[in-house]
Amino acid sequence: MSKVIMVVDDSDIIREMATFVLEKSGFKVVAAVDGQEAFEKLEKTRVDLLISDLHMPNMDGIALTKAIRSESLHRFMPVVLLTSESQKDKINEARAAGATGCLEKPFEPDQLLATVKRLIRS
Repeated sequence: MSKVIMVVDDSDIIREMATFVLEKSGFKVVAAVDGQEAFEKLEKTRVDLLISDLHMPNMDGIALTKAIRSESLHRFMPVVLLTSESQKDKINEARAAGATGCLEKPFEPDQLLATVKRLIRS
């Protein structure tokens, strides 16, 4: 059975690129445009790993991570936040919220796959 990865980003291009790379590598992908939609989908979908943009409307990546960590069903699911910022304070805030890791945008497909494979076994 394929591992399921949720990709959350308000950018169509980032969502589509990540989905293409992950599906090509055998993962099933569920997409969401913001943290609010992602959290609602998590209630109905088994997800093995979540990749989310840090800055989004409605619910950003940090708020989404905090929401996930506060509920029991997905509390231990790996969460990777995508950021175009290299500022240490935002990365520290993401880790304090419970993010497993951060990946700086723009990222190479190989970087994305290496991160995913390090966090989950396919």
